[in-house]
Amino acid sequence: MSTPTERVATVPLRGGGEIPQLGFGVFQVPPVETAEVVRGALAAGYRHIDTAAAYQNEQGVGEAVRSFGLEREQVFVTTKCWNTQQGYERAKRALGRSLERMGFDYVDLYLIHWPAPSQDLYVETWRAFVELHQEGLARAIGVSNFEPAHLQRVIEETGVTPAINQVELHPYFQQEKLRREHARLGIVTEAWSPLGQGRELGDPAIARIAEACSRTPAQVVIRWHLQSGNVVIPKSVTPERIRANFEVFDFDLDQEQMRVIAALERDGRMGPDPNTFLSP
Repeated sequence: MSTPTERVATVPLRGGGEIPQLGFGVFQVPPVETAEVVRGALAAGYRHIDTAAAYQNEQGVGEAVRSFGLEREQVFVTTKCWNTQQGYERAKRALGRSLERMGFDYVDLYLIHWPAPSQDLYVETWRAFVELHQEGLARAIGVSNFEPAHLQRVIEETGVTPAINQVELHPYFQQEKLRREHARLGIVTEAWSPLGQGRELGDPAIARIAEACSRTPAQVVIRWHLQSGNVVIPKSVTPERIRANFEVFDFDLDQEQMRVIAALERDGRMGPDPNTFLSP
């Protein structure tokens, strides 16, 4: 009999390695609660944890991974370089500090958190990332919240294509154009706020599908992401929801249900515009 973790598909990453398609996000998880919450996620079967320097909870992630009883190689950990850490030397130092906080020798995936184009540092930062990857400190490197123009620029100016782009993506904001560009470039799409911060879980169309499948609306939306090919990192601090969000491997949405969810697109971005966002 297979275990839950054996049923989680992995997605190959450019430059080597693979990422579990379903992971666990810790955005807005209070630092003092992070270790306990992440241990709960690991107990539920998650083997992919997504954090960031800006979340201020890397230490708790590292504590949970180190204390849970798994080998380091069994848990895929992502962290991110914040806007104030961009720049060649600063980005290199930033990863060193992240690794120190987590107690790790390497991170599985390191992302530029935002392009912050008004700083004009993301290409320089990406050059540092390439070296960090070559040094083995980041086993894979990618970006977050990059638009097609940002992606094209780093590729043209460095010759290195990001392995992944983590972006806001949920049924009301499906990023179809960007996903097509990712497919063209061989970049994996990863979804943050995959449940639309909960606002879409009450949508009548999703509710009807959930009832038909005898599933929760959140399970239906996560299943839609998985069948769409997205890497997905739902977040919760409630043990029951953490477990339920992982129980999505014993059912499928049919073509009509996938079509119904695709029709919910309404350009419903909730987060900042990557072309203008800059936060200290």
